Amino acid sequence: MSVDATILGAGVAGLATAHELTARGLSVRLIDPAGGPGAHHCSWWAGGMLAPECEGETAEPQVVRLGRDAARWWEAAGAQVTHAGSLVLALGRDRRELDRFARRTERHETLDRAGIAALEPDLSERFDRALHFPTEAHLSPRDALAALRAGLAGKGVEILPEAPHEGRLIDCRGLAARDRLPDLRGVRGEMAVLRTSEVALSRPVRLLHPRHPLYIVPRGGGIHMLGATQIEGDSRGPATLRSVVELLNAAYALHPAFAEAEVLELGADARPAFPDNLPRVVAQDDRIHVNGLFRHGFLMAPALARAVAGQLTGQPTPEVTP
Repeated sequence: MSVDATILGAGVAGLATAHELTARGLSVRLIDPAGGPGAHHCSWWAGGMLAPECEGETAEPQVVRLGRDAARWWEAAGAQVTHAGSLVLALGRDRRELDRFARRTERHETLDRAGIAALEPDLSERFDRALHFPTEAHLSPRDALAALRAGLAGKGVEILPEAPHEGRLIDCRGLAARDRLPDLRGVRGEMAVLRTSEVALSRPVRLLHPRHPLYIVPRGGGIHMLGATQIEGDSRGPATLRSVVELLNAAYALHPAFAEAEVLELGADARPAFPDNLPRVVAQDDRIHVNGLFRHGFLMAPALARAVAGQLTGQPTPEVTP
């Protein structure tokens, strides 16, 4: 059987593109020397927040616009998505950060202490003002990647360590694609996974801080993922002491009960970014690149996958390249 497209890389970009192409009836070959999704992919360490409105604080408008359909796409792809919105908080000394965040974002409502208590009772004693973004959602990245892989396997698409390239070549290799995209750079992100029965959150919470902002995403069963760091550099080594201390201090500031939490996992990786931090689809002579997802992997992978599918099928989709 002929192959319409060969996809290099089985992280979130590669799997999402393979899903979108097969959903439109195209046959694909998926190649990744490292195998399926795992710790070798930066998407393994993602937060999984489908939060286009919050990302609008720093991201370009097209990230917000195209990201608003991400939750629906992931659900259609078989992933479990939690629609509980996002909560943004600041400590008393950082209240100006909350005002600034409100000015730079849309589709939020301001909550007082009673409003916070209705959504997150464990936080209401410590905070009396918050921004709630009710249209946002979140997912478990590792479960979502597994859902994509299972769906592809059901269509006969396996991840091969190597194979001949047939059809259009789609390069989703992340930082490894710098041999073809020299303007890519790495932005290191670090995370921690904690477990505690003392704090129960129902939705992602962002704690604003001028230097050490934190996001925390509930995973269920008392497990929470912490993330925040953005460090220029290509290092893919273990998390550093400084970053871990900053993450855990911020979690303690959010709620002191996190001091007794079990640390289940620490992780780090370097995410691919273009100079303007925008993801894009780049056409070269022999291939199409899907890259630069940076901190928007699960939010923007659906839009980029649709853009590639539009190019291959002649059915245009919203523009995702600057």
